[in-house]
Amino acid sequence: MSKSARLPPVPAERVAAVRRFNRFHTRLVGALGERLLASQYSLPQLRVLYEIAYAPADAPTSATQLGRDLDLDAGYLSRLLSGLEQAGLVDREPAPENARRLTLRLSAAGRKLFGQIDAASARQVADLLRSLSDREQSRLVGAMAQVERLLDRGAAGPDFILRDPAPGDLGLIVQQQALLYTREYGWDWTFEALLAEIVARFAREFIPGRERCWVAERDGEIVGSVFVVRQDDETAKLRMLYVDAAARGLGLGRRLVDECLRFAQQAGYRRMVLWTNAGLDAARRIYEAVGFELLEEEPHHSFGKDLIGQNWGRDL
Repeated sequence: MSKSARLPPVPAERVAAVRRFNRFHTRLVGALGERLLASQYSLPQLRVLYEIAYAPADAPTSATQLGRDLDLDAGYLSRLLSGLEQAGLVDREPAPENARRLTLRLSAAGRKLFGQIDAASARQVADLLRSLSDREQSRLVGAMAQVERLLDRGAAGPDFILRDPAPGDLGLIVQQQALLYTREYGWDWTFEALLAEIVARFAREFIPGRERCWVAERDGEIVGSVFVVRQDDETAKLRMLYVDAAARGLGLGRRLVDECLRFAQQAGYRRMVLWTNAGLDAARRIYEAVGFELLEEEPHHSFGKDLIGQNWGRDL
């Protein structure tokens, strides 16, 4: 007896409801897609560009991986990639660890085009959401995340979203990070002053296109954050990486750092640096995994503790 034969029947009205939603979603995506296709590229080509662009900075994707991720026929995917290569948007490069494995990266022209398309897509979705209240937007995003979790049982996808800060977020970020470091490392209230100074300067001197903050939210609660700020014309600085204890194990810290690296590369920086302290092992493992190297360290007494400050950096 097949597995489906042993399962209880699904009420017809539920099947009809899912089909009705699917028709609605198809119409919605089609409307957005028609406007997006002013770029002259097909939706499958744009999806391929998206997957290449958003692959981890230290682990670019390959044609084989793309085929698995997108569930595309190898021949069809090959034709899509050939068209993108002929247009000068995608480059194939030997992987550092295996020269026989070719990885895919966007060329300079590809990054420029994708940036324009990605921004256009974001504007279209923002226009769609603008008619909803803030509460309605949160309910919609939460419902979409729940649908994804329920239907994609095989994926261990994170149940958080990354967004720009909203009014009130920066103060909460300072508070939550200060409490976490007091609870887990015994740092005193003077650490909160440092966090407040960093956040205040970011808000006061913010440089659009060169600096950014990501807020990680789950079920309406802030569970992580990170900042990228300008150190000089060629150097970006990663600051205040934070993951709440309740959100650990979801890959959130790595996701936040990957977003920082991707943003810094697209913003034209050539190097990224960060300052941390010895003993923060979870963060150190993430930094090492994405290619940061320890440059120097120096003992200091701060936040009520004897600490060893560390400067880390990597080229972009």
